[in-house]
Amino acid sequence: MADFADQDLGGSRFERVDLTNTRFERVHLEHVELIDSEMYDMTIRGTDLIGVRMHGVEIVDLDIVGEVIKLTVNGVEVAPYVEAELDRRHPGRAQMRPDDADGFREAWVLLDRLWGETVERARRLDPAQLHESVDGEWSFIETLRHLAFATDAWLTRAILGNPSPWHPLELPWDQMPDTPGIPRDREARPSLDEALELREGRRDAVLRYLDDLTDEALAADTVPVEGGGWPPPQSFPVKQCLRIILNEEWEHRLYAERDLAVLEAKSREAQAKSD
Repeated sequence: MADFADQDLGGSRFERVDLTNTRFERVHLEHVELIDSEMYDMTIRGTDLIGVRMHGVEIVDLDIVGEVIKLTVNGVEVAPYVEAELDRRHPGRAQMRPDDADGFREAWVLLDRLWGETVERARRLDPAQLHESVDGEWSFIETLRHLAFATDAWLTRAILGNPSPWHPLELPWDQMPDTPGIPRDREARPSLDEALELREGRRDAVLRYLDDLTDEALAADTVPVEGGGWPPPQSFPVKQCLRIILNEEWEHRLYAERDLAVLEAKSREAQAKSD
């Protein structure tokens, strides 16, 4: 089995080659052509698909979970239909796209209530299960750690101007390149209460900021921070930063609810076998 790491294979040609059970990680595939090829049972995770054109293809059992901005199928732009259906399925989702300060405050109240219900659901599980990954996704506690990171990135750093606000337990997304000063301890196993203490401190910071938020401040741009990190040291619209935080909170709660259901089912199965 060949290993290709830290190599430039740009311009290579693969013809009548079997790449079954191959793993691509942090690979650049710009301006790539796939012609008369077969892609069965593929998993694409944490990957950007931008400017992709698929012509003359047969697509069967394709499952897409992610941010879909523009998707055209047989000449029909389907992304707006998907967004409308998701709003219908998840009451409150449309509130995560506010345009004024009051709308952001209302969205945060809703998120606080929903997350409170999710945390109580998690507390009913065995504590060890809260460190368990479902289908390769983050565990429940890793999700809490990531949300603390997201808040520090887009509020504490981008809006409030602290260039390095990170706590050692915070967790960036998996595909983020290792960055000096930003923690990434995947081996840490904090308890639920420890993870919640970290997260609640960041949520309180959002609440304090929103309490004083005005429409004028919402319409402004941030002042670029000094030094490297995430987000990059540049200016962003305040509304964009806050919407990112709302989106992170909303989407990761849905992921958590999905995975908690799987863990609950496993608990019930284990209990039934022991009875």
